[in-house]
Amino acid sequence: MNNTFSRTAALLGADGMEKLKSARVALFGLGGVGSAAFEALVRSGVGTIDVFDYDTVGQTNLNRQFLATLQTVGLKKTEAALIRAKSICEQTKIIAHDMFYLPENSGEINMAEFDFIIDAVDTVTAKLEIISNAKNAGVPVISCMGTGNKMDPTKLRVTDISKTQGCPLARVMRKELRARGIENLAVVFSDEKPFISSPTGELKGNRPAPASAVFVPAAAGIILAGEAVKHIINK
Repeated sequence: MNNTFSRTAALLGADGMEKLKSARVALFGLGGVGSAAFEALVRSGVGTIDVFDYDTVGQTNLNRQFLATLQTVGLKKTEAALIRAKSICEQTKIIAHDMFYLPENSGEINMAEFDFIIDAVDTVTAKLEIISNAKNAGVPVISCMGTGNKMDPTKLRVTDISKTQGCPLARVMRKELRARGIENLAVVFSDEKPFISSPTGELKGNRPAPASAVFVPAAAGIILAGEAVKHIINK
């Protein structure tokens, strides 16, 4: 057993570690949530991780994103992910997809190739496409709901989207998924009442970017990765 994962093997056993080594996980989004999920997947011994993102690391990412350092500002997030993974475990295979996953390009990706799919993007159109195609391919998927304007990571939990409350993004997703015939979806969500924050001055698409600190996005990402690992070792 590689000493890198000896402590994890003590928890999961040799069989669990072999399952993780053979697994291929797709991670959509490498922001505050996704970068934490990525780090946890690498440190858990997942053999192959496909990462999807078209953004670059920016100065405003330094307060919360695990891939953001002074050395990676300006790099593609997928490139920063490769560098980060190789600094932890050289055997981890990272497959980078420099793309925003949307209806117009989703046909380029065969979802059936993955053992598990993590949705850590924050655009409703992309989330719906990821989830719908994962469901159609019969691949387990978990999706993160909103983490902006929140400070308490202990309010996060894993549940079905039908049981979420107090999350505007989850409300929209429930309605849109139901319209597509999807009633059930595993999600990570927080029922913490959002802070009333000052404008950040930063745009996310055409809308003001939400205020965000490291605590809730990072915790959500680690929970997502934990759910992926549990599913893989219990197959």
